[in-house]
Amino acid sequence: MVGMGLAQAQTAATDTTLVEKGRLLAVAADCAACHTTPKGGAPFAGGYRIESPLGAIVASNITPSKSAGIGDYTLDEFSRSLRQGVRKDGAHLYPAMPYTAYTQLSDDDTAALYAYFMHGVAPVDKPAPQTELPFPFNLRISMAVWNALFLKDERFVPDASKTAEWNRGAYLAGALAHCSTCHTPRNALMAEQGDKAFLSGGSLGAWYAPNITGDATSGIGAWSEAELVQYLRTGRVAGKAQAAGPMAEAIEHSLQHLPDADLKAIAVYLKQVPGVASAEAKPRFAYGEASTTEIDQRGLKDGVDPGWRVFSGSCAHCHQEGGAGTQNGAYPSLFHNTATGADRPDNLVATILHGVDRTVDGKAHFMPAFGDAASFTDRLSDQEIADVSNYVLRQYGNPAVKVSVGDVQTLRAGGKPPLIAQLRPLIVPGIVVLAVLLVLIAALRSRARRRTQWS
Repeated sequence: MVGMGLAQAQTAATDTTLVEKGRLLAVAADCAACHTTPKGGAPFAGGYRIESPLGAIVASNITPSKSAGIGDYTLDEFSRSLRQGVRKDGAHLYPAMPYTAYTQLSDDDTAALYAYFMHGVAPVDKPAPQTELPFPFNLRISMAVWNALFLKDERFVPDASKTAEWNRGAYLAGALAHCSTCHTPRNALMAEQGDKAFLSGGSLGAWYAPNITGDATSGIGAWSEAELVQYLRTGRVAGKAQAAGPMAEAIEHSLQHLPDADLKAIAVYLKQVPGVASAEAKPRFAYGEASTTEIDQRGLKDGVDPGWRVFSGSCAHCHQEGGAGTQNGAYPSLFHNTATGADRPDNLVATILHGVDRTVDGKAHFMPAFGDAASFTDRLSDQEIADVSNYVLRQYGNPAVKVSVGDVQTLRAGGKPPLIAQLRPLIVPGIVVLAVLLVLIAALRSRARRRTQWS
């Protein structure tokens, strides 16, 4: 009896260890960012709307509820969903759930995640709303063809020529943190353009995930490993960058909670990713300097820059009249800033439109969304956002970049839709025409056969 008690205790301890390991892996994989709704949603109960170019995809309930979640999934069914994108009922997931990255997860880590979601998460017996994409994107069976074309269903294999730290970083960045999901450009069918374009930058609707290859000009080659670790942990490096949008979410929910050794491993790996160069003349963070224009134009009635009017009224109070930001770093400098020094204005405009809202170490970092919420008294028009963006770019950033009212309208609407979304209005008529052609061909063949029989 004593022996039986010790065995049970050992099993319980093993189970507890496995559940805790799974919890840490779920943090590294940033599961909560999509499967937990902001502002007090039940953990992993789903309901969060992921705005994709093809429509809103609603994250599912992944609590161990047997009626509304994944409580009746076996380990094999959980693994198939996680690594192949196929649910228990055989329906295919959309790759907004990054199973294209999670497919690299090891069997042991998959088992640990399963243990956590089955035994470390409270069940929520409320189903999440269903995803309702427009036709033909609502045909989940089409994802079987997409997977056959683009899913590389393989586990991570360490590179024996690299260090253990590099391999750890490659596994974390590739499988769990799924960096390529955002930072790799996509083709016309929304699959990642790997190989030569890997981690070279990708559009995320209104936001743009920049080049994070090892190139010293276009990527992060000029960043030190310590700076990369600091950015991943806090979302801010003075004189370089600060996180907003999806990256801020990743830092808030996931990266800031990883051990320093893991962040260091990711930095080591990213620094060694083969560089992909673009036409940028110098690093994004190298542009700009302090300006006296804001002070010089005060009190003038005529001939003032319309962007200055917006900047002076809505921006200078926090970012300071010279654009250097606040000494405590709460509001960053507008020069030596990747958002203003990039070769495209997406992140600058998106930051003005949607603001910044990330919490690190319990401290909120906030900038109001000047393009959102009609009740916000300082809500800016498309013209005003274009004016202030061009002012900031000329004074503090990359002056070669220009912003039009149309650019702001496109980004406010969620970014330029990909080709497949643009072609959607033609898909249904195309299907009808194809069906008519097939019917005509069948009728002609049938008529030809009858003639042959009578001849």
